[in-house]
Amino acid sequence: MARRKLTHDGTLVLDSEGLSAFVDDREPVVALVAEARGRGMEVVISALTIIEATHRRTDQARLAWALSGMRIAHIGDEEAKAASALLLNTGLHGHRYAIDAVVADLALRQQHPVVMLTSDLDDMAKLCGDRVRLVAV
Repeated sequence: MARRKLTHDGTLVLDSEGLSAFVDDREPVVALVAEARGRGMEVVISALTIIEATHRRTDQARLAWALSGMRIAHIGDEEAKAASALLLNTGLHGHRYAIDAVVADLALRQQHPVVMLTSDLDDMAKLCGDRVRLVAV
């Protein structure tokens, strides 16, 4: 992935692939997160993203370090209902897209402008529309 410049303040949201890439110390993602922080952007993830991104080979110390610099958004009734509404509005099914819908709803609720690092460009474009700038991981 070529290095992309973030050109505005606001919020940076990471989906599970974004978090995984950051934890794995992939240079383009580390550089984007550092640039976002340098511009005053808040870095945010969903609590569900931690679950989705964690596996046996996850470096737990690096994950803990990464999470210490991010705001972890918890999911309650209101967020679950909003994510369900996104799924209904886009015709996607919760069984496959539940966490994507939660992350999309999280992004839509953040201080604008919002940038999301994601591996699911097509799905996130359906869920977020043009209100979130998507950057491929």
